[in-house]
Amino acid sequence: MAASFAHGLSAVECGRAAAVAGRSQRHMTEWAAAYPALFSAKPFDAALYGTVAMAMAFSGPRHTAEELRTANKACLWAFALDWLIDYALTSAEEVRGHARVCLEVAAGEGPPPGDDLARMLADIRAGLAGAPAWPAMEDIWQDEVRRTLEAMVREWDWKAAQTTPSMEEYLANADNHAFSLVFTCHWIATGGPDAPTAARQVREAARAVQRVMRLLNDLSSYERDRSWGDVNALLIGATREEVGDRVAVLTAEAGKLIGGVRDVHPRLADYLERQMDFCAGFYALGEYWGRL
Repeated sequence: MAASFAHGLSAVECGRAAAVAGRSQRHMTEWAAAYPALFSAKPFDAALYGTVAMAMAFSGPRHTAEELRTANKACLWAFALDWLIDYALTSAEEVRGHARVCLEVAAGEGPPPGDDLARMLADIRAGLAGAPAWPAMEDIWQDEVRRTLEAMVREWDWKAAQTTPSMEEYLANADNHAFSLVFTCHWIATGGPDAPTAARQVREAARAVQRVMRLLNDLSSYERDRSWGDVNALLIGATREEVGDRVAVLTAEAGKLIGGVRDVHPRLADYLERQMDFCAGFYALGEYWGRL
């Protein structure tokens, strides 16, 4: 995978992408200050913002920081949602209450006063609403928000009930990784009126990439997930070797689907491939979250 990621990027282009990542990290620092209830915990450190910014910039190296802005904001929102549901919230009522409000905001309702999670999502929606692709893709975006919320709530339920899902159930719930939602924000923000073309095909490829990323993340975050009480493929009975084998199979499947997207949306296909390859390199050495 690493060879395809490096292909076509000169040192000058790498420098440009690094500069875009720096600007994006500053955006994230500003958002952390703008939504203080979401990002005050220690795991939201400078390295998280920096590495997320690099993942986005090197996956879309020919985009500006402004073009990546809405997807970056959505990515940070997903981290905040993940933190709340995986660690901070303690009751089913709280979890479902946040999910319900976010669904209402995704549908266009205003956020309740004092709810930074809902307010940030409303701002993301407003940022997308001016894109040429928005009228045709608003329903897709709302569906991705719904899928992400439902997947995170489902994982919370597994933990609360001490239920161990099968590997197939776990992978079917990979929307809790939120990549498809963030990718959809990128798709809308950077696409023109023709962006919805072959939407089903693009979403299928994105979801295939998401499954790869879910397992790559698990290989990296095993120790943290174990200490935080989170669900992880290695904590539901799979060995590292089995997860590695599944990653190889899923990567091949994703590659075929990306190839089909390339005929219609070459820049989106490159973005999907580079996101997957970036994760393969990044998760081999580290993860995004800081320490508690």
